[in-house]
Amino acid sequence: MGNQSLFLIDKKEGLSLEFSKLISMMNYTRETTLAEVKNLSVNQLDFLINDKAYSIGMLLAHMVAVEKAYQIATFENRDFTEEDIQMLNPGLDLGKTAQEQIKGNPVEFYLEQLEQTRKKTIEKFQTLQDSWLLEQTPFWGGKPANNYFKWFHVFEDELNHRGQIRLIKNIIDISTK
Repeated sequence: MGNQSLFLIDKKEGLSLEFSKLISMMNYTRETTLAEVKNLSVNQLDFLINDKAYSIGMLLAHMVAVEKAYQIATFENRDFTEEDIQMLNPGLDLGKTAQEQIKGNPVEFYLEQLEQTRKKTIEKFQTLQDSWLLEQTPFWGGKPANNYFKWFHVFEDELNHRGQIRLIKNIIDISTK
């Protein structure tokens, strides 16, 4: 973690103050996720604890799919089309199909997808007013949620899955000794 401003929730160049705060938190989350996976082999990325488990590669693909899903839901303010669902899956839903299809990729494959997806997010954030973060729409169970919460959920989901990645790495260490 060489980023000197990693522990500062502060103004970021090209972003308003509220988006700067959000990106500061997203950047820390991403930096710590990248630190966990940057040196993993394909075998480690594809390791499955059991036949119902997620691999680290699946979790990284899920992080990409979640962010893309929220780009559609919040930037375009629309429901998913069949084409969107095809593009987002199997990473969004995970499960058996993901186990079959999300494997054999080097870590650089996932890192590039994470980077490109985040780049698109930041580029869009640069065009929006802070008031956009407070716009509300019905969300889970029809309850109101604002865009700030939705984007909090993007990195909160990543934090959750980073914990799973750490657990999988510990199991891999145990199983390879």
